[in-house]
Amino acid sequence: MSKTPPQCAGLLGDAAGLSASISILEPRAFSPREQSTLGSEEWNPWEGDEKNEQQHRFKTSLQILNKSMKGKTDFRVQIWGKAAIGLYLWEHIFEGILDPTDVTAQWREGNSIVGRTHYSFITGPAVVPGYFSVDVNNVVLILNGREKAKVFYATQWLLYVQNLVQTQKLQHVAVVLLGNEHCNNEWINQFLKRNGGFVELLFIIYDSPWINDMDVFQWPLGVATYRNFPVVEASWSMLYNERPYLCNFLGTIYENSSRQALMNILKQGGIDKLCWVSVREQWQPQETNESLKNYQEALLQSDLTLCPVGVNTECYRIYEACSYGSVPVVEDVMTAGSCGNTSVSQNAPLQLLKSMGAPFIFIENWTELPAVLEKEKTMTSQEKIQRRKMLLHWYQHFKTELKTKFTNILESSFLINNKG
Repeated sequence: MSKTPPQCAGLLGDAAGLSASISILEPRAFSPREQSTLGSEEWNPWEGDEKNEQQHRFKTSLQILNKSMKGKTDFRVQIWGKAAIGLYLWEHIFEGILDPTDVTAQWREGNSIVGRTHYSFITGPAVVPGYFSVDVNNVVLILNGREKAKVFYATQWLLYVQNLVQTQKLQHVAVVLLGNEHCNNEWINQFLKRNGGFVELLFIIYDSPWINDMDVFQWPLGVATYRNFPVVEASWSMLYNERPYLCNFLGTIYENSSRQALMNILKQGGIDKLCWVSVREQWQPQETNESLKNYQEALLQSDLTLCPVGVNTECYRIYEACSYGSVPVVEDVMTAGSCGNTSVSQNAPLQLLKSMGAPFIFIENWTELPAVLEKEKTMTSQEKIQRRKMLLHWYQHFKTELKTKFTNILESSFLINNKG
């Protein structure tokens, strides 16, 4: 059977003590993505939104035009998910449900109450500027600014929202942004309130030097929802079954990269025979049901997940490994570009994860890996079970803390700045 999983990168480190116990649930069933019946292409919120929104704009059903929020809470916020990272926020961090469950649906929505705040979430190709009703005062817009084409598309959304603010149809706006992997995000500066714009709060992915925990906050990359990586719940077998592999690495090998160095280390002394290793030379943007299942199986069958850097140190692999209780072994080095802010934090890269006590194994060079694996061989089954419990509990705590922090930031900023 082929062992071909999605591309990613990762981390690893010593675990901090956590006293709370983890609840054991049955794993949520994985539903493979169905082929879209709306056209020849599936809707992919990462890559396909722009084409599909144009294609489906005039096919939008009238029933979606007058959505209204129900229930009484002190504060209402609507989240417009126009990037795949929005699904990580809603389904993984908020533990929210989307209706319909079909990921190819034109319009999907959900509701959740956190503290004093009632959140509604909308996503899909039918969520198009000017083609749905806006009946809220507070909006969080989730955008992709990773590359030039995405920046152009994101800018169109921001110009639309700017008009809503100027015409007093919206009062408060925050943005969650998948930033550029080199942290070159100057294009959004003009929209920030500090620069005369209207975006009061910016939650940005990667170690941006702008992060000040006042109006700019770091947000996690999360799992690859654009590859349909599922919400994973802990099970008895995930914790207690013996894992036959010390480590895993499934991904793309780039010439003259640290991944190539990693493969050289794995081949020395037959270390690769102790780990689930499956590599390819060219990145594949799409996932098959078989490759996703193989990847999930590798995470479930391995005690450690090797996470070499890609364009940026932070990668989906880190969070996906945590989902299955496989400790990320993270290559703790800064990548090229403008990321990191040593004047504010000495923890870069991955300062968000480190600040929240991520129980990973951090290494500076893959030559350290043989010693890490030798130590693994001396661990008892009980010690590994306890470490899995710690990692799974930490990851759940991490997501819960982010949800609380996100809500507190929005409430304190938007409510204080209310004009009436």
